[in-house]
Amino acid sequence: MKYRHLTITLLITSLLSPLALADAKNDTEMKKLASASGCMTCHGIEAGKPGPDGMKPIGPAWSDVAKQYKGKPGASEFLTRVVLEGSNPYSSHWKGKVSGLSMPPNAVAITEGNARQLVNWILALN
Repeated sequence: MKYRHLTITLLITSLLSPLALADAKNDTEMKKLASASGCMTCHGIEAGKPGPDGMKPIGPAWSDVAKQYKGKPGASEFLTRVVLEGSNPYSSHWKGKVSGLSMPPNAVAITEGNARQLVNWILALN
């Protein structure tokens, strides 16, 4: 009975290992995409890191973005548009939390497909 339990545990672990590796590979790919597209200039992944000269960060941490939009219908499409077209400095819900006034348009730095992929990765962060 013990061996059967151990065999089942090993089987499940071996089946799930590629999924864990796929997530780690995806994380690496998304971080490379974000860096190459200039996103990391203003954004970080984890909350609580200061911006330049100890000021508030320029843009919100992606973990905060994930929390803000978790479960909201249309979040992926909305944020993809924000990445590509920029945001309105007069209606920012990040006001007072970041030092940047608005997000500039980034359509010259990242394709729509890559922006969507990055946004979906950000929304999946814990």
